[in-house]
Amino acid sequence: MNCIIVDDDEMSRAIVRHFVEQTQFLNLVGICTDAIQAANTLQTTAVDLIFLDVEMPEMTGMELVKSLTSKPQVVIISSRADYAVEAFEYSIADYLVKPISYARFLKAVEKVRDSFDAQSGGNGQSQDLYIKTDAKIVKITLKELLYVEALADYVILHTATARYIVHSTMKGIEKKLSDGSFARIHRSYIINTEKIESIEDLSVVINKKYIPIGASYKDTFLKRLNIL
Repeated sequence: MNCIIVDDDEMSRAIVRHFVEQTQFLNLVGICTDAIQAANTLQTTAVDLIFLDVEMPEMTGMELVKSLTSKPQVVIISSRADYAVEAFEYSIADYLVKPISYARFLKAVEKVRDSFDAQSGGNGQSQDLYIKTDAKIVKITLKELLYVEALADYVILHTATARYIVHSTMKGIEKKLSDGSFARIHRSYIINTEKIESIEDLSVVINKKYIPIGASYKDTFLKRLNIL
């Protein structure tokens, strides 16, 4: 599940990030220092789960939850317990009071995963995409997809043997590719990280194609790689 951390406290962010990195089924796609930054991130990134603090400047965590029209799952992590009643009125998944242990964190995210899997038909993520092309519907297995490229009001889905042009937005395709194998590395590119051959001069090389890494995506993308 793609997740973001939203907390104005550096130590709290570091703890939650460590817990996320220890949890195999979580994929960290963003770290936000305030709710406004989080709201902007949610406009451009497919997010399944938010780890959210409550008391933050300018916009509180609860104000962010209330403002969302399409809500990911939310786990609130707060130093105060007295927001819990209000929080559960907005159907949050769980409410954790700082300081939190990994055991309590894991219990919360496993509950979220169970709910996510149930809504997705039991397996969390379809392994295929079905697209309309040339008056027929074609199945693309996700593991065969190399990368997605933006083209005006269309996107191009590239495999090793073919490419398919589909009328869609990058944000719409990103939601379809919300498992941990895919990453948005540029406003015009989503890649299958399992197909990366190398990274050279701020470009990802896939199937001999050099794909640029956008400046606003670089830090999040590089952090998720297992770089020695």
